[in-house]
Amino acid sequence: MKILVAGADGQLGRSLPEALRDHEVVACSRKTLDIANAENVAEMIGRHSPDIVVNAAAWNQVDRSETDIAAAYRTNAIGPRNLAAATAACQSILVHVSTDYVFDGETGRPYVETDTPRPRSVYGASKLAGEEAVRRINPRHHIVRTAWVFHEQGNNFPRTMIRLAANGPLRVVDDQIGSPTYAPHLAEGIARLMTQTAYGTWHMAGRGETSWFHFTRALLENLKIDVEVSPVATEAFPRPAHRPAYAPLSTSRNPPIELPSWQEGLATFCAKLEEVPQG
Repeated sequence: MKILVAGADGQLGRSLPEALRDHEVVACSRKTLDIANAENVAEMIGRHSPDIVVNAAAWNQVDRSETDIAAAYRTNAIGPRNLAAATAACQSILVHVSTDYVFDGETGRPYVETDTPRPRSVYGASKLAGEEAVRRINPRHHIVRTAWVFHEQGNNFPRTMIRLAANGPLRVVDDQIGSPTYAPHLAEGIARLMTQTAYGTWHMAGRGETSWFHFTRALLENLKIDVEVSPVATEAFPRPAHRPAYAPLSTSRNPPIELPSWQEGLATFCAKLEEVPQG
């Protein structure tokens, strides 16, 4: 099959060509394909006539979204709408990647696909709007919700913690619980969707759950970095956007597409780092 990847310069986008190695992949960066530009989207999809389009493009500036609402909706809502319209027109399948931030984090249990979204941030609301556009416009869709994505390249939480650890003790939030997801594992999960005809919503995240604090401790232990890490409450680091307090992702799909544990993803991430920044 021919598969077009939007957002190929992001953490997930970098991982998809290898996971989709048995297919013909057209990898499009933001410079090549601006999903918020309807004409650009229609031209690219019309030119390549892909069987499947994977949307790995997103505006992930969670706090900035609270004030730059237009930017969040441009990429996270208008972009998916454009992709849904273009793929529906050429009868292509659309795989759209979404987030755990569509939930409020207040159920006290892991979320499954049938749970009702209740976003409490502009970022989460913009991502939900993107989901709704995809469902409404292209019935041949897979919406993949994931969480806490990390990769050896790019800006992400573990790379930030490694950099900060070079300067001494760390204080890390311990009351936000989620499912850290290694980008190549997510890419492999998405690759398994290529043979699925049961369309709809899927939860794919690193198996299990942890807090940012425990994730950081595991990260430093894997890298043998001896730095003190102290747990703190969310209130210690006030941020503009609300974060779900408890939003691990589970699945009710049968059969499910389950990813390896977050611990396995973290171990692979640490093993593949070329070097640990030393400040």
